[in-house]
Amino acid sequence: MNDSFAPSTFLAAPAMHTGRRPFSLAALRSLIAEHRKQAYFRLELKRMARDNPHLIDDIGLTKKEVEAEIAKLPFWQR
Repeated sequence: MNDSFAPSTFLAAPAMHTGRRPFSLAALRSLIAEHRKQAYFRLELKRMARDNPHLIDDIGLTKKEVEAEIAKLPFWQR
């Protein structure tokens, strides 16, 4: 059985473009969450370098790499 009697709107619906904005609230939340993760990582890395410097070798970083990572500025200050 075919749909020869079905209205054309059901047969060939045009592709609908939702018109999403490139910068949505969800994207902003994601950006803020990622910044918080990176800031927390740098804080923990700083604590580790200060309290347990021998653990830096265990995660495969050099002291110079750790200092460079800790010194990174937040994305809005770059």
